Amino acid sequence: MSHHHHAKHRSLPERGHRRRALRRTTLLSSVALGATGLVVAAGVLTGSAPGDGAAAALARPAVTAGDLSADELAERERDVSRSDAGRRPLADRSKTSDLASAAGRARTGTQDLAKADPKVLARALMPEFGISASEFGCLDSLWSGESGWSTTADNPTSSAYGIPQALPGSKMASAGPDWQTNPETQIRWGLGYIQDRYGTACSAESFKQGNGWY
Repeated sequence: MSHHHHAKHRSLPERGHRRRALRRTTLLSSVALGATGLVVAAGVLTGSAPGDGAAAALARPAVTAGDLSADELAERERDVSRSDAGRRPLADRSKTSDLASAAGRARTGTQDLAKADPKVLARALMPEFGISASEFGCLDSLWSGESGWSTTADNPTSSAYGIPQALPGSKMASAGPDWQTNPETQIRWGLGYIQDRYGTACSAESFKQGNGWY
């Protein structure tokens, strides 16, 4: 009986040892799992995984203007303004280029008119002064007899000058400073004179035929 009792006491520590070892193993496993959980959680918080940032962004609610303070709204507005200001010089340069092109075309148009056939120019300008283009024949006869449509025609017996033979020629300065050489300036003055004095080109031509001048 003492032998069995001794054997029983000797086996108890062995089973206790196994239970303690099992508890230690379970504890270590729990610690390992906990540590793994912490690492995973840290990865989510720090955004180390490539897809985690997108998922977190999708999970966050959209920010509306109502969620922002007045200062935050002002800051965003300043950012947009700075962005627009960065692009504005390109638009300004484009507008400047367009204006320069338009100015160039205007200068070219003025030069073309100065070189244009005076008869073609006069026919085009007649309606502007209330004179029908159908009366161009009368105007052609009138100014062909006066100057031969020459911008530098100078009457040797008087101071009459230019296509309409303004007397004196300096009167045409009221139509433009280039009255001595520009056919458009001279024609505009001459058409204005005819419209004001005679009303029509044919009336002016009729008066010239009867009086030798107009």
